[in-house]
Amino acid sequence: MRLTLEHARLLVVFSMSLAGFLATYAVASAPSRPAERLGMRGLKRRRAIEQGGVFAQVEPLVRWMGARLSGLLSEKRRAKLDRQLVLAGDYLGLTPEEYAGLHILSAILGALFGFALAKAAGTPPGMFVLAGAGLGAIMPTLEIQATAAERLKVINRRLPVVIDLMALSMSAGLDFPGAVRQVVEKSSTPDDPLIEELTRIMQELGLGKTRRQVLNDFADRAPVASVEEFVGALTQAEERGNPVAEVLQIQAVVSRQRRSVNAEEAAAKAGVKILGPLVLCLVCVMILIVAPMMIKLKGEAIFQ
Repeated sequence: MRLTLEHARLLVVFSMSLAGFLATYAVASAPSRPAERLGMRGLKRRRAIEQGGVFAQVEPLVRWMGARLSGLLSEKRRAKLDRQLVLAGDYLGLTPEEYAGLHILSAILGALFGFALAKAAGTPPGMFVLAGAGLGAIMPTLEIQATAAERLKVINRRLPVVIDLMALSMSAGLDFPGAVRQVVEKSSTPDDPLIEELTRIMQELGLGKTRRQVLNDFADRAPVASVEEFVGALTQAEERGNPVAEVLQIQAVVSRQRRSVNAEEAAAKAGVKILGPLVLCLVCVMILIVAPMMIKLKGEAIFQ
């Protein structure tokens, strides 16, 4: 019986080793896509590396994994990963291939952590390794989604103030690019998502893109209601020849009203959402009060 178990273990180890070898060979022998210009992502990556931290240490490995996986990703999958990175503000300057490679590296680290945890607990490592690998594989996606949600929230919250400043600048005689430049130069938070988007708008206008193209790209990178209304209002003003400063002032008022309505809706929903936890707390309090009384009464009944 012992020989059979040993043979089974050897077979499992051999199968896992063979699967790892084949996966490594497939990744290493896959043809690479032609190198692309990173543009804004290159700037984001340089800033992330200059800040140091964990990413600065693993960036060469992530870049190597991206180059190896560049020939394995389908165009549909690559477009989906690229969209997630765009919504997150070109997170760490990653490319879609590097993002996929980061999933693999994170899964490997999760599996190693699960193995170490199983050894420390003295239990079989199989389930711990699988759970660690699965959790590690989804961690980059969770981080990207959380970053994208926070970025869109900041843009939606700060846009009315920025529109007001742009309207004042244009009322003072500046054109649209000059108003955007004024807001960017006077900002004290260059890492703010909205300031980054305005900086990109200013750069693209300097490269010769039309205002319509730049604004549509902005709405595509930040698909929230306030941005879409802002872009739609400016586009219509350009088509009809209306004064842009007046349109911006109206749009600022509309954005503030929308923000107030959203805040009132959130406050109204909070009362309903908090009802469930309050009921649970009440049930727990009742159990803590009634349970000792029931135990005491039951004990007295037994002694009688």
